[in-house]
Amino acid sequence: MNRTGLAIALAIAALAGLILGVFPQLDLDVAARFYEPATHSFSAAKWNWATPARDAATFFITLIIGLVFLAVAGKVLLPQRRMPIGGRAALFLAVTLALGPGLLANVILKDHSGRMRPVDVVQFGGTERFTPWWDPRGPCPNNCSFIAGEASGGFWTLAPAALVPPQWRPLAYAGALAFGAALGLLRMAGGGHFLSDVIFAGVLMFVVIWTCHGLIYRWRRTRLTDAAVERPLEQFGKALGDALAALVRRCGGGKRRPS
Repeated sequence: MNRTGLAIALAIAALAGLILGVFPQLDLDVAARFYEPATHSFSAAKWNWATPARDAATFFITLIIGLVFLAVAGKVLLPQRRMPIGGRAALFLAVTLALGPGLLANVILKDHSGRMRPVDVVQFGGTERFTPWWDPRGPCPNNCSFIAGEASGGFWTLAPAALVPPQWRPLAYAGALAFGAALGLLRMAGGGHFLSDVIFAGVLMFVVIWTCHGLIYRWRRTRLTDAAVERPLEQFGKALGDALAALVRRCGGGKRRPS
């Protein structure tokens, strides 16, 4: 998560955005590679493994954030115990998932871009018009094509990759990029997304993760410590425990003793 990575991501965004903006037909040409006119279907429709692969990817991402939830819940329930993952790591993973795939991808862009999916446009047997990635005036009312939601979740794994030991970090980054790209390719093969949807999913997730990593870990004015994150959880856990203990005493004191 350094400036070189950000420069590369922004360069990819500028180059891909310019090429696919000036020549939007390229999005259609790539999508056409997966389209079978004889059956009016996309390649993934006949891949029996496609849906299980998507489900497995979703489970993997859910497992990561589930471990974060358990770590936070455990700190609240047992305030004196150390968290199995650091407080900053838990905060970083939760915030990046919420802001990236959650808010930016699935709320802001997918519900307001207006871009129809490949399977819906007239070039591939649909009834709606194609719009380039930069044009929000498409007919899609919500859950639109731009950007790729599942690919966004795949590229989000750059966040846990950023937390592995430095010697393993390049390999983790490569795996996260491959994971996101594979999910994007699978969705393209199913007629769910264009190439630009996937490219910008990767770029935007990286920018969100890079920014949050800087705020929490790198930048002197905003960076946190594990203790600063865990202390409020510990205090909340103690307050919650005291409140429950008081409630139990009150309920127990209110019972009548048997005569």
